[in-house]
Amino acid sequence: MTSTTALLDLLRRRRSVRRFADTPLDSAGLGRVLEAARLAPSAHNRQPWRFVVVQGEARARLAEAMAARLRADRMADGAALEVVEADAARSRERLTQPPVVILICLTMEAMDRYPDARRLQAERLMAVQSVAMAGENLLLAAAAEGWGACWMCAPLFAGEEARRALALPDDWEPQGLVLLGQAAEQPAPRGRLSLEDVTAWR
Repeated sequence: MTSTTALLDLLRRRRSVRRFADTPLDSAGLGRVLEAARLAPSAHNRQPWRFVVVQGEARARLAEAMAARLRADRMADGAALEVVEADAARSRERLTQPPVVILICLTMEAMDRYPDARRLQAERLMAVQSVAMAGENLLLAAAAEGWGACWMCAPLFAGEEARRALALPDDWEPQGLVLLGQAAEQPAPRGRLSLEDVTAWR
């Protein structure tokens, strides 16, 4: 089996897992997963990612803060109270059920600064893309460890709440959450567009 074939096999086996066994993750494996994330490519090699490993009581603190934001947003939407409470409860459960949650943040501290809005926006998008690549590395490393994982974008809706709940620096902008643990489910493969549907050759 070639290296590329082995990688494709890993990519095809990876699933977004949302149910986890109540089994602690070993610290050495966590270190390898975080190291894989750290090795991602980034714009100007500025490495604008920050990783927060959330375990134990901190998971509940984060979950409650984000659920409160969700509840307020859904109530402002005019949703029925019972629907809102069910959404908030599901959000809390998702963040407290896995043994480890990794909050992936963005910092613009080392990125270039420009006097015009067009280039500032491009620089920010480059940083966001860099953080996403680190997240993908983390997901693939988790799959290589035999762990279940799932990327969630919920912090984009509750970034300030997440930052306060975990006492993070002001310039750490929450971008995504990775749920991490031993899988308690085996999700079926999801459909993918064909290569022909997503590729143009010129």
